[in-house]
Amino acid sequence: MQYGRWLLRLSATAAILALSGFAAQEQRQQSKSGGREKATALTGCVDETEGHYVLVDDRNLSPVARLEADGFPTEAFAKHLGHKVTVRGISISAGSVPTFKVRSVEKVSDVCEPHG
Repeated sequence: MQYGRWLLRLSATAAILALSGFAAQEQRQQSKSGGREKATALTGCVDETEGHYVLVDDRNLSPVARLEADGFPTEAFAKHLGHKVTVRGISISAGSVPTFKVRSVEKVSDVCEPHG
């Protein structure tokens, strides 16, 4: 019986340590991001303004977000110029035109034209 209790305590301790490690890792990730970042998707047209790639609204061509590549070269946006795309990533700044850290780009259409 003593061995069974010892094994049960050891298993419980291991589970607590594993959960603590996970919680600590989650907390570190949130502290790096300030806990405010949330993955999302934006759809619009890729354009270039003042040497920066931007996503513009397909109806009125107003800037939606400044695009920043995450995990691929910034020059990869060039092949999407004038195309309607959906970008997935994280908004990393606020303001009238936020910066959007793009993790992936999916082409919606070869042309940028209003829908509807």
